[in-house]
Amino acid sequence: MLSGKKIVNIKKAKKVVFVGDTHGDLDVSQKIIKDYLKRENKIIFLGDYVDRGPFSKENLDFLLEQKKKHPNNVFLLQGNHEGYGIVKFLPADFWESLAEADRQKYFLFLRNLPLVAIVHKIVALHGALPEVEKIEDIKKIEIGNENWLRICWGDFYDKEGEFLGIDPFSGRPRFGRDYFFKIMNKLKKKILIRSHQLGAPPFIFKNKCLTIFTSSVYKVKRIIAIYDFKKPLRDVFDLEIVEI
Repeated sequence: MLSGKKIVNIKKAKKVVFVGDTHGDLDVSQKIIKDYLKRENKIIFLGDYVDRGPFSKENLDFLLEQKKKHPNNVFLLQGNHEGYGIVKFLPADFWESLAEADRQKYFLFLRNLPLVAIVHKIVALHGALPEVEKIEDIKKIEIGNENWLRICWGDFYDKEGEFLGIDPFSGRPRFGRDYFFKIMNKLKKKILIRSHQLGAPPFIFKNKCLTIFTSSVYKVKRIIAIYDFKKPLRDVFDLEIVEI
Protein backbone atom coordinates (compact mmCIF):
# COMPACT_ATOMS: atom_id res chain seq x y z
CA MET A 1 0.00 0.00 0.00
CA LEU A 2 2.86 2.39 0.73
CA SER A 3 5.81 2.61 -1.65
CA GLY A 4 8.28 4.39 0.60
CA LYS A 5 8.37 7.50 -1.56
CA LYS A 6 9.54 10.58 0.32
CA ILE A 7 7.50 13.12 -1.68
CA VAL A 8 3.81 13.41 -2.56
CA ASN A 9 3.50 15.60 -5.65
CA ILE A 10 -0.02 16.79 -6.44
CA LYS A 11 -0.26 18.62 -9.74
CA LYS A 12 -3.99 18.52 -10.37
CA ALA A 13 -7.11 18.56 -8.19
CA LYS A 14 -10.17 20.66 -7.53
CA LYS A 15 -9.30 21.26 -3.90
CA VAL A 16 -6.56 20.02 -1.57
CA VAL A 17 -7.42 19.71 2.12
CA PHE A 18 -4.57 19.96 4.65
CA VAL A 19 -5.12 18.38 8.08
CA GLY A 20 -2.93 19.01 11.13
CA ASP A 21 -2.17 16.64 14.02
CA THR A 22 -5.15 14.43 14.79
CA HIS A 23 -3.58 12.58 17.78
CA GLY A 24 -6.19 9.94 18.46
CA ASP A 25 -9.15 12.15 17.51
CA LEU A 26 -11.09 9.58 15.51
CA ASP A 27 -14.10 11.87 15.33
CA VAL A 28 -12.29 14.57 13.38
CA SER A 29 -10.66 12.10 10.98
CA GLN A 30 -14.03 10.52 10.22
CA LYS A 31 -15.63 13.93 9.76
CA ILE A 32 -12.98 15.11 7.32
CA ILE A 33 -13.25 11.96 5.24
CA LYS A 34 -17.06 12.19 5.23
CA ASP A 35 -17.16 15.88 4.29
CA TYR A 36 -14.21 16.24 1.91
CA LEU A 37 -13.38 12.88 0.34
CA LYS A 38 -14.53 13.38 -3.24
CA ARG A 39 -13.13 12.10 -6.50
CA GLU A 40 -11.80 15.54 -7.52
CA ASN A 41 -10.29 16.38 -4.08
CA LYS A 42 -7.08 15.38 -2.32
CA ILE A 43 -6.66 15.17 1.47
CA ILE A 44 -3.22 15.47 3.07
CA PHE A 45 -2.78 14.57 6.74
CA LEU A 46 0.39 16.13 8.17
CA GLY A 47 1.33 13.41 10.67
CA ASP A 48 0.88 12.60 14.37
CA TYR A 49 -2.08 10.23 14.24
CA VAL A 50 -1.44 8.53 17.58
CA ASP A 51 -0.75 9.26 21.28
CA ARG A 52 -2.37 11.91 23.50
CA GLY A 53 -5.94 11.21 22.33
CA PRO A 54 -8.21 8.38 23.51
CA PHE A 55 -8.57 6.53 20.18
CA SER A 56 -5.04 6.34 18.79
CA LYS A 57 -5.19 2.83 17.37
CA GLU A 58 -8.68 3.34 15.99
CA ASN A 59 -7.67 6.65 14.42
CA LEU A 60 -4.53 5.24 12.82
CA ASP A 61 -6.26 2.09 11.57
CA PHE A 62 -9.09 4.19 10.13
CA LEU A 63 -6.70 6.47 8.23
CA LEU A 64 -4.64 3.54 6.93
CA GLU A 65 -7.83 1.90 5.70
CA GLN A 66 -8.89 5.11 3.96
CA LYS A 67 -5.46 5.29 2.29
CA LYS A 68 -5.88 1.71 1.13
CA LYS A 69 -9.35 2.37 -0.27
CA HIS A 70 -8.51 5.75 -1.82
CA PRO A 71 -4.79 5.69 -2.64
CA ASN A 72 -4.99 8.62 -5.06
CA ASN A 73 -7.06 10.88 -2.82
CA VAL A 74 -5.81 10.34 0.74
CA PHE A 75 -2.18 10.99 1.69
CA LEU A 76 -0.58 10.42 5.09
CA LEU A 77 2.69 12.19 5.88
CA GLN A 78 5.08 11.20 8.62
CA GLY A 79 5.21 13.07 11.92
CA ASN A 80 7.43 12.59 14.94
CA HIS A 81 4.85 10.35 16.64
CA GLU A 82 5.16 7.90 13.76
CA GLY A 83 8.90 7.61 14.47
CA TYR A 84 8.85 6.14 17.96
CA GLY A 85 11.26 3.43 16.85
CA ILE A 86 13.83 6.09 15.92
CA VAL A 87 13.49 8.77 18.60
CA LYS A 88 11.73 7.93 21.86
CA PHE A 89 9.36 10.52 23.34
CA LEU A 90 6.59 11.05 25.88
CA PRO A 91 3.64 10.77 25.93
CA ALA A 92 3.71 7.56 23.89
CA ASP A 93 0.60 5.84 25.22
CA PHE A 94 -0.22 4.21 21.86
CA TRP A 95 3.24 2.74 21.38
CA GLU A 96 3.57 1.64 25.00
CA SER A 97 0.20 -0.12 24.86
CA LEU A 98 1.30 -2.46 22.06
CA ALA A 99 2.85 -5.87 22.31
CA GLU A 100 6.40 -5.89 20.93
CA ALA A 101 5.40 -7.69 17.71
CA ASP A 102 2.64 -5.17 16.99
CA ARG A 103 4.92 -2.26 17.88
CA GLN A 104 7.47 -3.42 15.32
CA LYS A 105 4.79 -4.04 12.71
CA TYR A 106 3.39 -0.51 12.99
CA PHE A 107 6.83 1.08 13.15
CA LEU A 108 8.17 -0.68 10.06
CA PHE A 109 5.02 0.29 8.20
CA LEU A 110 4.84 3.92 9.30
CA ARG A 111 8.51 4.66 8.60
CA ASN A 112 7.61 4.35 4.90
CA LEU A 113 5.15 7.26 5.02
CA PRO A 114 6.14 10.23 2.82
CA LEU A 115 7.85 13.20 4.45
CA VAL A 116 6.77 16.12 2.26
CA ALA A 117 3.88 17.04 -0.03
CA ILE A 118 4.27 19.51 -2.91
CA VAL A 119 1.07 21.15 -4.14
CA HIS A 120 1.66 23.84 -6.77
CA LYS A 121 3.46 26.62 -4.81
CA ILE A 122 2.83 24.95 -1.43
CA VAL A 123 5.14 22.81 0.66
CA ALA A 124 3.42 20.72 3.34
CA LEU A 125 5.16 18.74 6.08
CA HIS A 126 5.03 18.08 9.80
CA GLY A 127 7.68 20.26 11.42
CA ALA A 128 10.41 22.33 9.76
CA LEU A 129 12.03 22.47 6.34
CA PRO A 130 15.02 20.26 5.50
CA GLU A 131 18.36 21.74 4.46
CA VAL A 132 18.26 20.90 0.74
CA GLU A 133 19.16 22.67 -2.48
CA LYS A 134 16.15 21.48 -4.49
CA ILE A 135 13.00 19.41 -4.09
CA GLU A 136 14.57 16.32 -5.64
CA ASP A 137 17.08 16.21 -2.76
CA ILE A 138 14.24 15.28 -0.40
CA LYS A 139 14.20 11.84 -2.02
CA LYS A 140 17.71 11.27 -0.61
CA ILE A 141 16.73 11.88 3.02
CA GLU A 142 17.31 8.84 5.21
CA ILE A 143 15.05 8.00 8.12
CA GLY A 144 16.69 9.23 11.31
CA ASN A 145 19.21 11.62 9.75
CA GLU A 146 19.43 15.36 10.43
CA ASN A 147 16.99 16.37 7.71
CA TRP A 148 14.49 13.76 8.88
CA LEU A 149 14.79 15.29 12.36
CA ARG A 150 14.15 18.76 10.95
CA ILE A 151 11.05 17.62 9.08
CA CYS A 152 9.54 15.56 11.89
CA TRP A 153 10.78 17.43 14.97
CA GLY A 154 11.74 20.96 13.92
CA ASP A 155 10.13 24.17 15.21
CA PHE A 156 9.96 27.62 13.62
CA TYR A 157 10.20 30.96 15.43
CA ASP A 158 9.65 34.38 13.89
CA LYS A 159 13.11 35.59 14.86
CA GLU A 160 16.18 36.58 12.87
CA GLY A 161 18.68 33.86 12.14
CA GLU A 162 18.84 30.35 10.74
CA PHE A 163 19.56 27.69 13.36
CA LEU A 164 18.41 28.94 16.76
CA GLY A 165 19.67 26.01 18.79
CA ILE A 166 18.10 22.97 20.44
CA ASP A 167 15.22 23.54 22.83
CA PRO A 168 16.62 22.50 26.24
CA PHE A 169 13.31 21.02 27.40
CA SER A 170 11.92 19.24 24.32
CA GLY A 171 15.16 18.59 22.44
CA ARG A 172 13.62 19.99 19.27
CA PRO A 173 15.78 21.86 16.73
CA ARG A 174 14.65 25.48 16.31
CA PHE A 175 14.89 27.60 13.17
CA GLY A 176 14.36 31.25 12.37
CA ARG A 177 13.16 33.58 9.67
CA ASP A 178 16.36 33.60 7.60
CA TYR A 179 16.42 29.81 7.36
CA PHE A 180 12.76 29.70 6.32
CA PHE A 181 13.17 32.11 3.43
CA LYS A 182 16.49 30.60 2.35
CA ILE A 183 15.02 27.11 1.95
CA MET A 184 11.71 28.29 0.47
CA ASN A 185 13.64 30.28 -2.14
CA LYS A 186 15.72 27.23 -3.01
CA LEU A 187 12.57 25.14 -3.36
CA LYS A 188 10.92 27.93 -5.41
CA LYS A 189 7.73 27.72 -3.33
CA LYS A 190 5.57 30.40 -1.72
CA ILE A 191 3.81 28.85 1.29
CA LEU A 192 4.59 26.29 3.97
CA ILE A 193 1.75 24.44 5.73
CA ARG A 194 2.78 22.55 8.87
CA SER A 195 1.54 21.36 12.28
CA HIS A 196 3.56 19.89 15.23
CA GLN A 197 4.35 23.06 17.20
CA LEU A 198 1.63 23.79 19.74
CA GLY A 199 1.70 27.44 20.75
CA ALA A 200 3.23 28.64 17.50
CA PRO A 201 1.41 31.62 15.94
CA PRO A 202 -0.71 30.33 13.07
CA PHE A 203 0.62 32.97 10.66
CA ILE A 204 4.32 33.92 10.57
CA PHE A 205 7.05 34.92 8.11
CA LYS A 206 5.02 37.59 6.30
CA ASN A 207 2.04 35.20 6.19
CA LYS A 208 3.98 32.61 4.19
CA CYS A 209 3.91 29.96 6.93
CA LEU A 210 0.72 28.44 8.35
CA THR A 211 0.63 26.17 11.41
CA ILE A 212 -2.57 24.18 11.97
CA PHE A 213 -3.89 21.64 14.48
CA THR A 214 -6.87 19.34 13.98
CA SER A 215 -7.29 17.47 17.25
CA SER A 216 -9.57 18.05 20.20
CA VAL A 217 -6.83 16.97 22.62
CA TYR A 218 -5.12 20.36 22.23
CA LYS A 219 -8.14 22.25 23.61
CA VAL A 220 -7.93 24.65 20.67
CA LYS A 221 -10.07 25.00 17.57
CA ARG A 222 -9.73 22.10 15.15
CA ILE A 223 -8.54 23.75 11.94
CA ILE A 224 -7.98 22.58 8.38
CA ALA A 225 -6.72 24.55 5.38
CA ILE A 226 -8.11 24.17 1.87
CA TYR A 227 -6.38 25.17 -1.35
CA ASP A 228 -8.48 25.77 -4.46
CA PHE A 229 -6.42 25.24 -7.61
CA LYS A 230 -8.49 27.83 -9.47
CA LYS A 231 -7.60 30.69 -7.13
CA PRO A 232 -4.40 32.77 -7.05
CA LEU A 233 -1.96 32.00 -4.27
CA ARG A 234 0.06 34.80 -2.70
CA ASP A 235 0.02 34.03 1.03
CA VAL A 236 -1.82 31.88 3.56
CA PHE A 237 -4.88 34.12 3.48
CA ASP A 238 -5.58 32.91 -0.05
CA LEU A 239 -6.30 29.52 1.53
CA GLU A 240 -9.70 28.69 3.01
CA ILE A 241 -9.17 28.12 6.73
CA VAL A 242 -12.02 26.13 8.26
CA GLU A 243 -12.92 25.13 11.82
CA ILE A 244 -14.07 21.49 12.00
